[in-house]
Order: sequence, then structure tokens, then C-alpha cells
Amino acid sequence: MQNKKILVIGGTGFIGYHLLKRSLKNKWISHSLSLKKPKKERFLKNVKYLICDITKKEKLIKKLRSNYDYVVNLGGYVDHTNKEKTYKSHFLGCKNLSEIFLKKRIVSFIQIGSSAEYGRNKSPQNENTKCKPSSIYGKSKLFASLYLIKLFKKKKFPFTILRLYQVYGPKQDYNRFIPIVIKACLKNSTFPCSTGSQKRDFTHVNDVVDAIVKCLITKESKGKIINIGTGKVKKLKNVIEYIRRYVKGGRPKYGAIKLRKDEIINVSPNLHLSNKILNWKSKIDFKKGLNNTIKYIKKDLSV
Repeated sequence: MQNKKILVIGGTGFIGYHLLKRSLKNKWISHSLSLKKPKKERFLKNVKYLICDITKKEKLIKKLRSNYDYVVNLGGYVDHTNKEKTYKSHFLGCKNLSEIFLKKRIVSFIQIGSSAEYGRNKSPQNENTKCKPSSIYGKSKLFASLYLIKLFKKKKFPFTILRLYQVYGPKQDYNRFIPIVIKACLKNSTFPCSTGSQKRDFTHVNDVVDAIVKCLITKESKGKIINIGTGKVKKLKNVIEYIRRYVKGGRPKYGAIKLRKDEIINVSPNLHLSNKILNWKSKIDFKKGLNNTIKYIKKDLSV
């Protein structure tokens, strides 16, 4: 496994940082490609950072002259209010990358998909279910998935799509659900939230990285879509109340944020394929992972 070379698109992001940290531990030559340089807290000494927009194909071709064994696409705009940028970064970006690496001899290309591709399908959601995404993000991710499937059928492009659910852990951006709640509770602030009736599947980032690494080295995963999650849903209100009790602070205003019209109350994956193909199961207990995340944020904020 040593001397392998990996390129992580979006390596300056939350999951990308943890994946690159693992690849360095594996003694892989590790490169990141993203729009910007990493934040100080996500900088890794032995990673080569490349700066490029994956929607600009000609510039991308010039930037990606190296050969790689593994490519993991975590790229794309996280602010989904800009529909054009969301579509271009998640669909066109994936299309450009796959077309470039189709001409190179890569072992594995992993596209990070999303549960948003399933849309309003009932849980537990199955990889073979017909997708009905309602958001521009879900639609863009699905277009990328369909394009890769076509490429596999025509030219055996060695892709795997990992559809993630809610991912959490240290160094996640502070505009995500769990960091928002932890920060507010640590500061004993009043904060708006929904009724908290939604049920979600939360996977620790280290477990997600385990799944990605297993997928990279598993031949049987090629051409497949695989859900990644824990199989255990948590009610958002229960998560908020657990954090409140743990840090002894925070005043949530339940119902202050209205549920979206297209809000799906219960979202969880069927994990048959992740068990069967990858021999993967999440290992980190949610409370233990949450406690670890709270401790990191407390230290980061110096509360």
C-alpha cells in the first residue's frame, strides 16, 4: 500500500483534510486540488496543494499533468443558494475530472455522492431505488452519478460513488448543524432551531475515511453506488438536548425555524452493499464521537 499516489479534490475541506491525514499515515504521496489554499487549522505539511477551478477544463488539464493511482472527488460548492455554481461544480466538475482521468491509468476514482440524490424516497434508502432529488444540489450530484455510470458501461472507467449521509467530527465548518449547536451551547446562547423532529444518520468523519480507503483498494466496488452511514437515526432534538446536558448550557428556541416545504423527516440508508462489498461498518459510537467533537470545539474556541 506504500508509494501509492492520491489526489483529493476538495482536500482543503472537512472530509478532505481527514482523508489526506490518513493518506499521509499510509505513506501515500498526497496531493490536494481546490479553489483556495487550506485554512491554517487544515494545513498538512507533506501535502502538495494545487489551486484550480474544476469547472475550467483547459486549466484543469494543465494543472493535472501528474499520474495518480487514486482520485477522490470531494469538490463542489457547499453554499447551494447559488444554483449555477452548485450545478457547475458538482456536475460539470465531475465530468471534467472523469474525462481527464479516463485518459490516464488510474486504479480508482471515487465520487462522493449524497443522500440528497434520493430526494423524498422512503428510508432506509436503497442504492437501486429510482432517485427523485428535490434540490439543485441533489440533482447535480445525481447528474454526475448518471454520467459516471454511462462512462463505466462504455469505457470501464473505474469509478465508485459513495453516497454519504450526515458526517460530523473535529474541524467541521461552524455553519453545519452539530458545530452550530455545540458553539451556541458552549457560549450558553439562545439559538433558533426547528422543532427538531427530523431524524438523521450521523457518521463520524474517521469512519467515513475508513470507508473511502477501503473502497479505493476494493476491486469489487468498481461501477457501484454504495451508501455510507451507521444505520442508526438520531432525532435532531435529542442531539441538541444531549449536547446541552454535556456542556451544561444553551437555550434552543424550538420551532423558530420553520421546516422547509421539501423537508424529509426521516432520512437513513440501507447499508447492505457497504457491508457486503467493502466489509465496512461504522465503529465510532455516536456519543463518544460527539464528546470528542465537543472537546475539540471547546479547545478551538478557548471557551
